[in-house]
Amino acid sequence: MSSFEIIGGQKLKGEIIPQGAKNEALQVISATLLTEEKVTISNIPNIRDVNKLIDLLKDLGVSIEKTNSDEFTFKAANIDLDYMNSENFKQKAASLRGSIMILGPLLARFGKGNIPKPGGDKIGRRRLDTHFIGLQKLGANFNYNADDHFYNVSAKKLIGTYMHLDEASVTGTANLIMAAVLAKGTTTIYNAACEPYVQQL
Repeated sequence: MSSFEIIGGQKLKGEIIPQGAKNEALQVISATLLTEEKVTISNIPNIRDVNKLIDLLKDLGVSIEKTNSDEFTFKAANIDLDYMNSENFKQKAASLRGSIMILGPLLARFGKGNIPKPGGDKIGRRRLDTHFIGLQKLGANFNYNADDHFYNVSAKKLIGTYMHLDEASVTGTANLIMAAVLAKGTTTIYNAACEPYVQQL
């Protein structure tokens, strides 16, 4: 097993610029799907999962430009919704657990979205109930194809509502916030996650 040896006894000083957080980046990048206007995001970490999401959005039709070493612009003016039915989308989205967060924005803006059962880190029970139940409360309908492990979600109109989450899920809260901002009326989320990632979103 790898290890680090820390040799102390020295006074520490200096300055660092912290790298952007992966979980925050996944949320705010997904939020660019809510608008066709250009969005610029800085301090995006060069991390595999973040790069995978950027690549997935590009395949969806988002115009993406890298303007600096850690800065990108996103313009989701021409989204190809049919791409979500392709095998390429299923494979790419399934390899990234954070892909679940494109569901809320797509549902809110276009009234539909597809997502395969996400993969990602195997760190115990990480259910998606919070996402799905919350979106259903806003008016979404879900269909699950057990043969290819694929979820299809649709809604003619999302309506703001009160919801009490059974767990304070960070990604679940983020997904519901993104769906709710374009819903008609006010949405109140009780037992929402309150991490800095969510507040920044």
